[in-house]
Amino acid sequence: MTKNNKTMVLAIAALLVATTTSVAQTQNDPQKQRPRTTTSQTTTDKNKKPVNGDRLEPDDTKPRPADVPNDIVANRQEQMSEDEAAINPYYNNFFSTYRLGPEDVVSIEVFNQERYTRKGITVPPSGRISLQLIPGGVFVNGKTPEEVARIIEKQYDEYIIDPQVTVTLEKAASYRYSILGDVMTPGVRLMNRRMTVTEAIAEAGGVLTTGDRSKVTVLRRKNDGAIDPIIVNVSAIYKGQAPDNFYLAPGDQVLVPGNKFKTFQKIMGLANVLSFARIFTGGW
Repeated sequence: MTKNNKTMVLAIAALLVATTTSVAQTQNDPQKQRPRTTTSQTTTDKNKKPVNGDRLEPDDTKPRPADVPNDIVANRQEQMSEDEAAINPYYNNFFSTYRLGPEDVVSIEVFNQERYTRKGITVPPSGRISLQLIPGGVFVNGKTPEEVARIIEKQYDEYIIDPQVTVTLEKAASYRYSILGDVMTPGVRLMNRRMTVTEAIAEAGGVLTTGDRSKVTVLRRKNDGAIDPIIVNVSAIYKGQAPDNFYLAPGDQVLVPGNKFKTFQKIMGLANVLSFARIFTGGW
C-alpha cells in the first residue's frame, strides 16, 4: 500500500469516529430531547376554560328546552307581569299618598348638583329640614314627597338653572295606629305599609277566645275632629263571606270588643267576689 493510500484510509477512519461520537452525544443530551406535541392536544388545551369553583360562565348557561312551546313561555311571562301589576299598586298607593311626619327618613337629590344632594334626613319634630341656599329650611310635615320636591325646586330656581329635585321616602316611621281590646298583644304600632284590619289583628297576635270578631270597631277621626266608629265584621272576612278591603288610616284605633263568653266570665267573677264578701258580713 502506497503512502497516499494509507493517508486516505486514516482520514476516512477519523471521519467515521467523529461522526459516531457526535451521534452518541445527541442521543444522550437531555436538553435536546423534546416530547412531541400533537395538533389535537394543542387545540384541546386552547379550548379548555378555567373553572372557578361553582361559578357558571356565560357559555355554561343552559338554553330554554326546545320542547317548551312558545305559548307556555309567553303565558308565564304574562302571569309574572300580572302579579307585579297586582302587587306594586298595593305599596305604591300607600307611598304615593304618604304624608311626611316626625321620624320619617327622606333623601333629597338634585340632578347634576351633588353639593345640594342630601341623604338620610330624619324629619325632626318641628317638621322643618335645613337645606343649602334655603333660609329657614323647608317645612315638610303633612306634605307628600312629591309636594316637597316641587317646593324645593321653586326655592332653588333662583340659584340653579332648571333644577330637577327628587325626594325619596327612605323609611316610613310617622304613621301609627293602635289596637285595643281582646287581642293577644294590644298597643300602638308602626304603620310602614298599607294595612287592612285583619292584618293589624294578625300583628297583634289574633283575637282571644273572649273577643267578638263580628263587631270589630275602627275609631277614625274626621276632619272636624269628631270620632267616626266603623264596624268591621272580621268573622265574615275569615269565612270568605266578605272582602278584606278595609284599610286603616294613620291614627286609627282598632277596638276588639268582648263576646258573650267574656260577659259570662265577668258575671261569674262578680259572683265569686260577692260570695267571698258574704263571709265577712255574716251572710252564712
